[in-house]
Amino acid sequence: MKLSETTAQNSFRYGWLLKRLFPYIKPFMGRVILGLLVAIPVGALDGVVAFALKPYMDYVVGQKDWVFQAFGHTYSVSCSTMALAIPFAVVLFAGIQGTLRYLNTYLTEWTSQKITNTIKIALFDKLVFMDTSFFDENSSGVVLTRYFTDPEKASDGIVSYLRNFVTSLFGALSLIAVMLYSSWKLAVIGVVVLCAAFIPVALIRKRVKATSNKNMVLGGGITTNFNETYIGNRVIKAYCLQDRQRNIFKTKIWQTFDNNMSLVKRTGWMSPIMYLIASFGIALVLAYGTYLITNGSMTAGSFASFVTSLLLLYKPVKTLGNTLTGLQTVFVALGRVFELFDLYPQITDKKDAKSLKGLNDSIEFNNVTFGYNNENMVLKNINLKILKNETVAIVGNSGGGKSTLVNLIPRFYDIDNGSITIDGVNIKDFSINSLRNNISMVFQDNFLFSGTIRENIMMGNENATDEELNKAIEYAHLDEMIVDLPDGVDTVIGERGMSLSGGQRQRVAIARAIIKNSPIVILDEATSALDNKSEAVVQKALDNLIRNKTVFVIAHRLSTIKNATRIAVINEGELVELGSHEELMNIPNGQYKTLYEMQYRKQEQNQEQGVL
Repeated sequence: MKLSETTAQNSFRYGWLLKRLFPYIKPFMGRVILGLLVAIPVGALDGVVAFALKPYMDYVVGQKDWVFQAFGHTYSVSCSTMALAIPFAVVLFAGIQGTLRYLNTYLTEWTSQKITNTIKIALFDKLVFMDTSFFDENSSGVVLTRYFTDPEKASDGIVSYLRNFVTSLFGALSLIAVMLYSSWKLAVIGVVVLCAAFIPVALIRKRVKATSNKNMVLGGGITTNFNETYIGNRVIKAYCLQDRQRNIFKTKIWQTFDNNMSLVKRTGWMSPIMYLIASFGIALVLAYGTYLITNGSMTAGSFASFVTSLLLLYKPVKTLGNTLTGLQTVFVALGRVFELFDLYPQITDKKDAKSLKGLNDSIEFNNVTFGYNNENMVLKNINLKILKNETVAIVGNSGGGKSTLVNLIPRFYDIDNGSITIDGVNIKDFSINSLRNNISMVFQDNFLFSGTIRENIMMGNENATDEELNKAIEYAHLDEMIVDLPDGVDTVIGERGMSLSGGQRQRVAIARAIIKNSPIVILDEATSALDNKSEAVVQKALDNLIRNKTVFVIAHRLSTIKNATRIAVINEGELVELGSHEELMNIPNGQYKTLYEMQYRKQEQNQEQGVL
């Protein structure tokens, strides 16, 4: 699946999305509920100031004592006492609200990050097991955006927006309660205005979804550009590609700008419309309120309290509108997140898969056909049998399918037709882990992880002893290099091992393969990117690696090819010749002989001259 072609088709199925999200919220449900409960008084206390205006205007400003009855007794509070008590009460309630708001914010952040991290870990668990073809189809930027940014936007936002929703809702309800207390007639006008103000929110859902999806793709492209600029910095400098990278970055940045402004242009009218609706409501309230005061149906204090409530009500109503808009963005992100959870690798263990325990006899390709897509077959009807401890060199023109052939053995890809067997058993019958544990691979550009040399070598066998580690270092001809390093084998080599030379990185990778001690070894152009001096040292390390192993080697070095038990010539996806160097050289107009004359004859002459 190409992640850039996302549709987030379930982003409007709110119940379905929340049901899928619930297992990740459930472990923290106690704090989520507590946070939402705390949000209720945080919002409800918004009505305190408006409520306090009525007695303040009627008694303090009106210079009247407050007389009331309770439990059969009449009580009186002087206007001077109320002049002191009401401001003090407002400050007290503000302090309580501030404390609750802090607690609410802490609970929200705690639960949001916990849920976000849980989802990120679950998605990463899926990501590491995705097929090689998944990474072939999707850029690093899109993968990073979908697996890292979307979960953050979705899970973090859902709790925050729910908090804001509850706070704003109860803030609005408390203010409506004050309005009803002040005048139910005016409150009817206010509630009608409130309902009308929500109409614009319902009209922008699809626009939010389309913009969010497009921003995801553009954001992935920007991240990819960053990654390529970082990783390919030497190529950029060598070929003066700075302007190219800048132009790509600028283009995507302004495309993001245009996309966002397109949404603003189409949705920016929501706030002015809400203001306009609110202004009509205020105008009606002022007109009708004046009438009620004039005929004695309403006191000045009640009217002041009502108007204050109405004005304060606009903030939670607007927040509710923004929250609902934001929630739609969250639901779009959730839709994309659960699209990822619904992706599964195509290459999996079959039921009751066997465990591969070494190679006893042979590896065999039987009429193997494979293509990365259904239109172009890269390999066609390959038949090849490799005996235990045999070394087979795979040669041929560039793009002929050599690397593809060896990548089928550890099931990086599954074949379309035919079978690959180990000791007569189809490799699909073995568990993937046991199959790959029996195969060591050394590539042309081996990836080293940030960390130490020790950690990178021990990845081949985490249970290896110090003796096995030292032997792997010796066999990989790393010992002299490690002695000169400040921290020896515990030297930190940086991201991708860039503090080491190409030959040193290859030898660390070879040591990793040696310590794994697998019966099958695959060497894919393991020395092609090295200079002659580095190649000679790496070749010695490779000789130690492949001793008493079954080896597939794709190589350009003549001596490696000539010393192979057999040479398989792959041309345009077909096995065209098979035999030893001498056998293939005796085929008149043979493809290996032609390849040898074109590519290897000069190597041989240079080697002879070097000996002389």
